Amino acid sequence: MAAERLEDFLRRHEAKELLRFITCGSVDDGKSTLIGRLLHDTQQILEDQLVAVTSDSRKWGTTGDAVDLALLVDGLQAEREQGITIDVAYRYFDTAARKYIIADCPGHEQYTRNMATGASTADLAVILVDAARGVQVQTRRHACIVSLLGIRHVIVAVNKMDLVGYDQQVFERIRAECLEVQGIRGVDARIVPVSALKGDNVVSRGDGMPWYTGPSIIEVLDTIDVSHDQQLADLRLPVQYVSRPDASFRGFAGTVAAGEIAVGDPVLAVPSRRLSRVREIVTFDGSLPRAGSAQAITVTLEDEIDISRGDLLVHPDRAPTVGRILDAHLIWMSDSPLLPGKQYEFKLSHRYVRGTVESIHHRIDVNDQSQHAATELRLNEVGLCRIVLTEQVAFDTYASCRATGAFIVVDRLNHATAGAGMILRSGAPEGAHHDVSVFWQPTRVTHEQRANQKAQHPCILWFTGLSGAGKSTVANAVEQALFLRGHHSYLLDGDNIRHGLNRDLDFSDAGRVENIRRIGEVAKLFLDAGLIVLTAFISPFRSDRRLVRDLVGDGEFVEVFVSTPIEECERRDPKGLYAKAREGAIRNFTGISSPYEAPEAAEIEIDSSRLSVAECVDRVIRYLEANGRLRN
Repeated sequence: MAAERLEDFLRRHEAKELLRFITCGSVDDGKSTLIGRLLHDTQQILEDQLVAVTSDSRKWGTTGDAVDLALLVDGLQAEREQGITIDVAYRYFDTAARKYIIADCPGHEQYTRNMATGASTADLAVILVDAARGVQVQTRRHACIVSLLGIRHVIVAVNKMDLVGYDQQVFERIRAECLEVQGIRGVDARIVPVSALKGDNVVSRGDGMPWYTGPSIIEVLDTIDVSHDQQLADLRLPVQYVSRPDASFRGFAGTVAAGEIAVGDPVLAVPSRRLSRVREIVTFDGSLPRAGSAQAITVTLEDEIDISRGDLLVHPDRAPTVGRILDAHLIWMSDSPLLPGKQYEFKLSHRYVRGTVESIHHRIDVNDQSQHAATELRLNEVGLCRIVLTEQVAFDTYASCRATGAFIVVDRLNHATAGAGMILRSGAPEGAHHDVSVFWQPTRVTHEQRANQKAQHPCILWFTGLSGAGKSTVANAVEQALFLRGHHSYLLDGDNIRHGLNRDLDFSDAGRVENIRRIGEVAKLFLDAGLIVLTAFISPFRSDRRLVRDLVGDGEFVEVFVSTPIEECERRDPKGLYAKAREGAIRNFTGISSPYEAPEAAEIEIDSSRLSVAECVDRVIRYLEANGRLRN
């Protein structure tokens, strides 16, 4: 009988809805005391815990002879010594209506990044305001971050009403002030007068404020409706792990971020755009006919398609945006400032991609949400930034789906989390991002047939090096040699491409990335036509060159590093560019004010300061012959 009652209790507990919320506010507004009161008055504290807290109150407490309930939450010794919250503390409790996870966030400005971490998964925020002090700078800061993180429900707990004699006029004045705060105004905000120390309006009513007839904190928490907060109803299943326990099983594991998936559904893998259908949905408890948001599942497909960790499974007609340029709100969490142009790792869902913050549109003053010009972001600052990635990624806006609209920024040197971002929109020009409903159409004449007709094995000869290294000179000479031998080729030169196809691009990091992406796509088309394609571009970033290499098959991308030293390039300076760059007349000039990342393992390396043009050509031709690219 007891076992049945236990099973019934566990079943009812499991069925309860889970609500995650944070407590935040200025230093010493009583956040930890409020949580302690919630735990105490909902009878969530075990007897031995209460004995321990009673003992600790004599040593660390700030409430005289009374039990200091804040010590239930402030677990770090430094927190108890200073009487403030430093780290994010998580606590769990439940009522008859719901289960709760509370994140008690620090109030001090220097720990704002900790507060943002706690808020990133919350459904609701409880912002405390000291009745004796009113709205503070940190109150506005936290309300701003709560707003940026998409939290649509806010309880403002006007705390310490006992210190102002439970004065209704004080409460009404603070209430009016709160309703003008950005992040509280315009959302579902409930403002409740409380005394966390005495317990008034936290769980029970108390006798101090008979003039207040609204709900208590726990009544709001138990009844507030957050079921419609997730606006996106379309399927989003980020692949966390490819499961291959044996040769007969290949599944894609992850937690459904939004929408539903069912056996037999057509699914599209993005960004690769491969189509298949769901064969089976597997869980720890067995197979399911369908699964929904927040369920951890493994999906098997009817077709063997290439899917990797970090890809998304979606419904084909309701796919996310795919692109490499994002505009996002960024909360900076590193002691080292954010510098536009510096390379970072960006983690979106389960995928790591390199990229840069190309520019800061503006910094946001979190006190009043005013916008200011900025060239960097410092610790705890917030800005709207343009992000440029080295690879295509699938994403949604943060407002529509948190899981696929958020990312973290990782410092490549120390692997520390440097920032957290919320995607506002695609940064690509209107119509420039990829439509995942467009599919590659095969042609009846194949790549192999075109190559056989021309009696050659097509490839891309990718000449890279500094300006003045001799890329165009050698590439032209190689193409002439190929032509004289009867081979079919075409040379894509950097200056020529920027006269037409890429005339709209500048020389910023974003412009350079897009320049190489377009060239790579054109080179791939020429390769498919059966041609030997020669390209002569500085292409300074390894990631961009690797992106083009990944577009084509094994052996079809031949990197030719023209390694002429910068001193020789500057001595030649055929266009006078180095001199202008030294004078500051040209910005972002590779080798002077912008980096060049030399290839680590180029197929061919030539130094035109030590080899003649004929010797350079001979080295390239001999490589092509040795690797079967040229037919007799």
